[in-house]
Amino acid sequence: MELYNTTVTEFIMLGFTTDPVKQQVLFVVFLLVYTLTMAGNFTLIVLICNDPRLHTPMYFFIGNLSFLDLGLSSVYTPEILITCVSEDKSISFGGCVAQFFFSAALGYTECYLLAAMAYDRYVAISKPLLYSQAMSLKLCVFFVAASYLGGFINSVIITKDTFSLHFCSDNVIDDFFCDIPPLVKLACGKKDSYQAVLFFLLLSNVIAPIVFILASYLFIIATILRMRSTQGRLKAFSTCSSHLTSVTLYYGSILYIYARPRSSYSLDRDKIVSIFYTVVFPMLNPAIYSLRNKDVKEAMNKLFK
Repeated sequence: MELYNTTVTEFIMLGFTTDPVKQQVLFVVFLLVYTLTMAGNFTLIVLICNDPRLHTPMYFFIGNLSFLDLGLSSVYTPEILITCVSEDKSISFGGCVAQFFFSAALGYTECYLLAAMAYDRYVAISKPLLYSQAMSLKLCVFFVAASYLGGFINSVIITKDTFSLHFCSDNVIDDFFCDIPPLVKLACGKKDSYQAVLFFLLLSNVIAPIVFILASYLFIIATILRMRSTQGRLKAFSTCSSHLTSVTLYYGSILYIYARPRSSYSLDRDKIVSIFYTVVFPMLNPAIYSLRNKDVKEAMNKLFK
């Protein structure tokens, strides 16, 4: 990767606050969130691997989503914890590049995976008798592999273009991780081509999956409305509720951060929203997909017994 910056060798993370007491409180909060995230997602993966009842396409995708959330949380939270307790708030230029690359790669992959899960729900509701054949293991693996491939390719593009910008002498990032808005704010002589790349990546990684998800749910709604049984309709809606909740929370926060005009950016406000999809959302996913799920509850009872 060719980097044109020659003046900045490290960045300083301001984090959330400079108050030592508040930093200690935040350290405890983020440590608790990280512990719950790791425990919840790891437990869900173990349950899916061990219980034959969960060896279905839907749980195959949920297991991969939990694996992504483990990675996403580990990209952000350890650095946040270090920033809270250490007097040295710096991160090397290479470390910033690595954090940026993996956060973008895993984030983009999750966008595609959520779209694949929407198609899975459509097949499950519209073709219940042919569900296992239509969503074969080969097709599920293809969807997951394609999600990772698309995520990492697009991450290479945005990482190369972002860190090819020339950064001015100011190296203070007013955020808790290396992200596009604070880095662009530090860059000098921003090129129009970079904005074009950002628009393309927003279109391909966020807007396109959202359109696909919306189309899938339009077909799902049409299928449900044709059902004669009220109980059948409610059951069909309940199978989609977890995925809809996950999609709304994840894409809503991403669109808020990256789809607004630059003039409306507020780094203080954006920090709170960023925390949600980078730290809190990976913790919530195991609860979203298990609290109302009878199969997961039974598998958990069986495991602990």
